[in-house]
Amino acid sequence: MKPIENIIIIGGGLSGLTLAYLLSKQNICATILEASPRLGGRIQTVMGKQGTPLELGATWFSDLHPNLLALLDNLELKKFPQYAKGKSLFQTKSFEPPQEFYIPETETPSYRLAGGTQSIINALSSTLKPETIKLNTKVISVTEIDSELVVETNTGTNYTAAKVVLCVPPQLVSSQIKFSPKLPDAVSTILPTVQTWMGGAIKFVLEYANPFWRTQGYSGMLYSHSGIVSEMYDHTNVETTKFGFTGFLNGGSSSYTKDIRKELVLKQLSTLLGPDASNPLAYYEKIWTDEFILVGNQIVHRPHQNNGHPTLQNQYMNGKLMFSGTEATPEFSGYMEGAVRAAINAFEKLVQHN
Repeated sequence: MKPIENIIIIGGGLSGLTLAYLLSKQNICATILEASPRLGGRIQTVMGKQGTPLELGATWFSDLHPNLLALLDNLELKKFPQYAKGKSLFQTKSFEPPQEFYIPETETPSYRLAGGTQSIINALSSTLKPETIKLNTKVISVTEIDSELVVETNTGTNYTAAKVVLCVPPQLVSSQIKFSPKLPDAVSTILPTVQTWMGGAIKFVLEYANPFWRTQGYSGMLYSHSGIVSEMYDHTNVETTKFGFTGFLNGGSSSYTKDIRKELVLKQLSTLLGPDASNPLAYYEKIWTDEFILVGNQIVHRPHQNNGHPTLQNQYMNGKLMFSGTEATPEFSGYMEGAVRAAINAFEKLVQHN
């Protein structure tokens, strides 16, 4: 097989890194251009004051995600089931006591990654040559010149590529990258309407010195229609030595300041779980609307809108440009499994057409 030269991967999230990893196993080197100062995209693990891995991004997966599981096995990463034992709470109205319920054990539990989801990003990037990863490098245009594509960046450095793979949300492609010649009208029309999964979501994490909820018989699972916390889960580490919660805040709270959001979170949890909830070691949050995920308001009318759209399966610029990323795949779009599947699809196209 003739080696492929000059492959540019735009986006250093799970899909882009998985694609670079698959190519590297075939001794094919690709360059990753990542606009932000970090790798991971919508995977972001922060460490609490006691070193608790706390997820501000993608967290859960299951046995229904075989490609992700196979990748974790290849990277020798360990999964563990999400804790769900004890009483869970469902809060329908703020002036009524919460309903209590129990989650029965299932044959297909949700899993988390030991050490935090960032472990998969670290493991993938460690297999690549450091010089092939360019952070703080935002792509602003892709121009077709003869048999190559010229990728222009905000750093003033241009890259020449035989193939370019777009591993960023299609909505970002539409708003941030200019193409010459322009992409077909059918593509340009669809791109801004493809939902960016997690775009606009507000995720929070709390770290505690002790798992007071477990000792009181609670699972840490909460769903609410009335409080600022709309859903929440136990976030204890795999060794059960470090403790916390992770979850989502209701979308309307984005208009509050961080301090007010924190105050409302602790008030809600203290009411439901007791005074111990009011004394966390740390509180972190992330509103997924930054320039590396989402620009402007999404044109979305339904969940997963236009994810895996047929136009995202095609290649453009005479076969030199293709889409990857979790929104590009028809199956499990928006999930980590979708990101891995998209990378596998792109890898197969690159190899087959060589």
